[in-house]
Amino acid sequence: MAFSKIPVLDLSLARDERTKPAFLKDLQDAVLHVGFFYITNTGIEQNLFDQVCKEGIRFFDLPEAEKLAIEMKNANSFLGYSRLGNEITASQADWREQYDLSTPHPVPTAEAPRYHCLLAPNQWPSPNLLPEFRPLFERYLAQMSVLSTSFTSLLAESIGLSANAFDPFFDKSQQHKLKIVKYPDAGPGAGQGVGPHKDSMLTSYLLQATPHRGLQAQNLAGEWIDCPPLRGSLVVALGQGLEALTSGVCRATTHRVISPPAGQGARYSLPFFQGVSYDAKFEAMDVPESVRKLKGKGEGRDDVEFTFVKGRWNHLGEATLMNPVRSHPDVGERWFPDLLAQVKAA
Repeated sequence: MAFSKIPVLDLSLARDERTKPAFLKDLQDAVLHVGFFYITNTGIEQNLFDQVCKEGIRFFDLPEAEKLAIEMKNANSFLGYSRLGNEITASQADWREQYDLSTPHPVPTAEAPRYHCLLAPNQWPSPNLLPEFRPLFERYLAQMSVLSTSFTSLLAESIGLSANAFDPFFDKSQQHKLKIVKYPDAGPGAGQGVGPHKDSMLTSYLLQATPHRGLQAQNLAGEWIDCPPLRGSLVVALGQGLEALTSGVCRATTHRVISPPAGQGARYSLPFFQGVSYDAKFEAMDVPESVRKLKGKGEGRDDVEFTFVKGRWNHLGEATLMNPVRSHPDVGERWFPDLLAQVKAA
């Protein structure tokens, strides 16, 4: 049955052994049949949520020259600032500007696989203009890294696996990423804030920074279900990497953002993307047959091509690199013209 609302899961219930079984049952239902849900009582203080939202919004008030000094196409890591309307989703420009950053990593060695370009230092805004920005977001990334790792253990338990089942797919110093996104309420491209898509990797955690609606998830009937802001919550989306590793048991759900109505001001959000080892192979998890049967066939509408097709790639990193090349053709043209040509020929 196609879902008609977005589930809300209270994460505090997972920290109490008396209520954890019921939580895992609710999580299993959300994972098998929705793939998109809120978590509340996350363990991260509301004050930190408020601070990163405020500081993230301030980033877009920087002079244009300062933002372009850390533009994404300056490096081949796909980290940095992306101009308004510069990203492509579902073959159409997204009416948003954004800044991408990640947990800290050094520049990869010359001998590293090509997809290790994604592991690189951040391009930070000037500390003279935003002195609190870097320490604040490094703190937030660290706390979100811990949260996402512990939540993945709960996901594993909810589908009948051991709590550490996904550990082999993480690096010792695992990279995770974050976007700070502004969706203007007006302009020639207003309408598609970001087009229909599925997130990569394992899980993502969206912090909605303003009270604007616009985030929607698509059910298998092709209907778009609203996911309005809920203060203190994170919106969890299952990624394509998780779907690949569980042979479709954990389904990545298509979602999109509609631009705010004119006159309501810009919408802001901060999605955190849990990473997985780029060197990991396409190995399916041994999900119990009893859980597979609960999933059912799940036939229905799905408007987004699946990235992690087995047999096409040797490592998750190869598949992952193609996503930003497709989404940021200006970066692809400068640093990966051969991969961009493959995207255009597909």
